[in-house]
Amino acid sequence: MTSRPKTPLLDTVNTPEDLRKLKQDQLRQLSDELRAEMIDAVGTTGGHLGSGLGVVELTAAIHYVFDTPTDKLVWDVGHQCYPHKILTGRRDRIRTLRQGGGLSGFTKRAESEYDPFGAAHSSTSISAALGFAMANKMQGRAGRGIAVIGDGAMSAGMAYEAMNNAEQAGNRLIVILNDNDMSIAPPVGGLSAYLARTVSSSEYLGLRSLASRLSKKLSRKVHSGLEKAEEYARGMVTGGTLFEELGFYYVGPIDGHNLDHLIPVLENVRDSEQGPVLIHVVTKKGKGYAPAENSADKYHGVAKFDVVTGEQKKSSGGPPAYQNVFGETLARLANDDPRICAITAAMPSGTGVDKFAKAHPDKAFDVGIAEQHGVTFAAGLAAEGMRPFAAIYSTFLQRAYDQVVHDVAIQNLPVRFAIDRAGLVGADGCTHAGAFDITYLSTLPNFVVMAAADEAELAHMTYTAAEHDDGPIAFRYPRGAGTGVVIPETLEKLEIGKGRIVREGSKVAILSLGARLEEAKKAADQLEAKGLSTTVADLRFAKPLDTELIEKLMRSHEVVVTIEEGAVGGLGAHVLTFASDSGLTDGGLKVRTMRLPDMFQDQDAPAKQYDEAGLNAPHIVDTVLGALRHNSAGVEEARA
Repeated sequence: MTSRPKTPLLDTVNTPEDLRKLKQDQLRQLSDELRAEMIDAVGTTGGHLGSGLGVVELTAAIHYVFDTPTDKLVWDVGHQCYPHKILTGRRDRIRTLRQGGGLSGFTKRAESEYDPFGAAHSSTSISAALGFAMANKMQGRAGRGIAVIGDGAMSAGMAYEAMNNAEQAGNRLIVILNDNDMSIAPPVGGLSAYLARTVSSSEYLGLRSLASRLSKKLSRKVHSGLEKAEEYARGMVTGGTLFEELGFYYVGPIDGHNLDHLIPVLENVRDSEQGPVLIHVVTKKGKGYAPAENSADKYHGVAKFDVVTGEQKKSSGGPPAYQNVFGETLARLANDDPRICAITAAMPSGTGVDKFAKAHPDKAFDVGIAEQHGVTFAAGLAAEGMRPFAAIYSTFLQRAYDQVVHDVAIQNLPVRFAIDRAGLVGADGCTHAGAFDITYLSTLPNFVVMAAADEAELAHMTYTAAEHDDGPIAFRYPRGAGTGVVIPETLEKLEIGKGRIVREGSKVAILSLGARLEEAKKAADQLEAKGLSTTVADLRFAKPLDTELIEKLMRSHEVVVTIEEGAVGGLGAHVLTFASDSGLTDGGLKVRTMRLPDMFQDQDAPAKQYDEAGLNAPHIVDTVLGALRHNSAGVEEARA
């Protein structure tokens, strides 16, 4: 006798309110459907897969037990939030993930009331959830703060700073530690599930509260002894002593895929007066999809893929990725220089440090999601004569700006900053765009700031940085593949603060910094076709400026345009300041600066993002023609 096929449940769930109408024994089927929907969606769009697969049951259970959105659910980083988006009214748009005009790959306040706090950087969830909890407490309103944070994000000090400040929130704050990779407790099973249910139960918590009140009437010594006995008794079997010391009531570990274990614990915590509480949930990254489970990185980030085979549809061949050029160049340099070492903050493959580590394992350091520590660690290495390279994405280096200023720049220590993901980054959107590093580094005394126009320039700049011992030096480069230029076997040590002329002209000068050089050359071709002789210069350095070259071009050209993949306050601002201070703008010279717009740009294909930003060749041409028209109008007005 064949069994009757089950009626799909996911089609009946548009919001968590619909989810809470289901019976508990239906959640297993719902979770299976949710997982299948997510796999199919990410197969269509690409994106973060493994982390979301690992929290399918946890996502369903949280929304089932808690009163979201009154209870504020904050996902740390947010790359695991796709199941959450499907359950909170966005299933019909889930195949627009990370596309232009579509859903963000992370949580985003503008998208839904179920996204109370936007995230894409790590370790912010507990602080934000604490803010929600305390705001509701102070205003006498219902609502908890629930933070879901991965074990990797717990490597950042900010998480502990928040926990150390959380006691006043009481039972309004719940932290769920999603332990999905490097387990910090013994394997879970029937005993640990039983213990988690027991220590989170109202009977246990009530008895604990009564015992606490009674013990306080005894002598301080006896009270302290009883308290520690209870704490360490639980700590021996659950591993939660660290969190107890930070003021949290620890529950776990609990199997995050077993709904029969998970839901009773969440209900106990919801209904208790104990708090703040940390629930330790153990999950498997990539759960339920064999290609992800068997992958070394559990399919953390994927391109579009075939759902049946798991094969990713990545482009083959072509120029090498910039981060690999950096990693391989640094490894080659370290063969001859034992002082070279590399630091990354949980991004070894993203920064190319994995290439360096393969060749020099004892000189590569992954400090975890701890950019502040990584920068100061590099400063210490530099102070003792090493040649450290801190390889950190532009957007993540922002997290360590005080250390860059205080521990590196003020002390003039020769830390080398390899800044990946400079400029716009496509599908990851504004949270990962490297828009601000030119500005925030070029404003600092003692710093040298370079930008690579192509992969050969990146190799030269890596070598230049290695040989630079006179203070901090940074070089930035974009995400993705290079331009296809040949990297010379013999690398050039660039003269600090000196640019290069790429092509000679006489009427228009385009001063390019970084990877807009190809667009600048295209623009020059178009301007030449209009009879406008055009010089293209690759300045190479945002700081120090090549003032000799800039002055020469300003005195010999009618229009000067600067272009950079950075926000206002960068190269253009420094060039204008120099020109103004030098009196170069007192005559008829027209200077125009082209930079990223004063806005946070949403995700899209990089070419479309740069079109929106107005930084492609046609925009350069329009800028030049506009300046010339303005100049001609001014001349005619003066004649009249």
